[in-house]
Amino acid sequence: MSSSVYQNTLANTAICAGIGVHSGERARLTLKPAAVDTGIVFHRLDTKSGEGFIPARGDLVHDVTLGTKLQNEYGTTLSTVEHLLAAAYALGIDNMLVEVDGPEVPIMDGSSELYTDLILRTGLKRQSAPARFLRVIEPVEVRDGVKSASLLPVQDDSFRLDAAIDFESDAIGRQRKTLTLTPESFARELAFARTFGFYRDIQKLHRMGLGQGASLENAIAVEDDKILNPEGLRAKDEFIRHKLLDAVGDLALTGFRLIGRYVSEQPGHSINNLLVRELLNNPDKWELTTLRRSSAMVQQPAVAQAF
Repeated sequence: MSSSVYQNTLANTAICAGIGVHSGERARLTLKPAAVDTGIVFHRLDTKSGEGFIPARGDLVHDVTLGTKLQNEYGTTLSTVEHLLAAAYALGIDNMLVEVDGPEVPIMDGSSELYTDLILRTGLKRQSAPARFLRVIEPVEVRDGVKSASLLPVQDDSFRLDAAIDFESDAIGRQRKTLTLTPESFARELAFARTFGFYRDIQKLHRMGLGQGASLENAIAVEDDKILNPEGLRAKDEFIRHKLLDAVGDLALTGFRLIGRYVSEQPGHSINNLLVRELLNNPDKWELTTLRRSSAMVQQPAVAQAF
């Protein structure tokens, strides 16, 4: 009989550093292994003792205006968690402690690629408890104007993404992408996709004292119908790829591996968090389960099988 799919943590400690996209201040991250059933927990080292721990949970999302910001019961916040969470979730990390010495997770190059590479180089360690999967059994849907997002049941044990965006700018236009999420498909098709914004909006943010770390080195800048980055795009549909990347990070805040199909029109952090909250507030529409390895290879990270 095949064995269960088990929880994973990091095989070793990993360290990286970069600047915060909003503060422009340098921040250092230390990613550490964590015990079974810990989940992913952030720890701000620049706060009072005991007040800096922030679990990665959807109900702790405090602001979604310029990224996903978490806040704990002490009022301690941490911004821009989605790119790191996307890499951790997609690569199969269930338990991890993330120490941060500032108010933001570094933006790096605006994608999840550097975090993905760091985790893959560090490796994963299989743990002793079965992984917990949240299987969607009834549709869950939220709407906000032209934006919509839903989680739908699937017949197998996969997690699929299907989203579309539509911008007036010819540089973006309408783009749609579908993907069955695996560690390999994330690393190959989503991890490299950078965040993007319109140059006029970036100028406004700078005047407001925000986006101080934003640059052409960590974001795609669009002005009217032109891409301002000298190197151009990494893929013609990099915009929708990044929206799917963000969705993976935002949906990781459910705290479980998902079995279902995410469908969204005009996706973003706001509608994603509404969907996470709607899902968790309706436990009759999902069930928690464990899987046998033979039925869950699509979501089981190959890198973890060596540990």
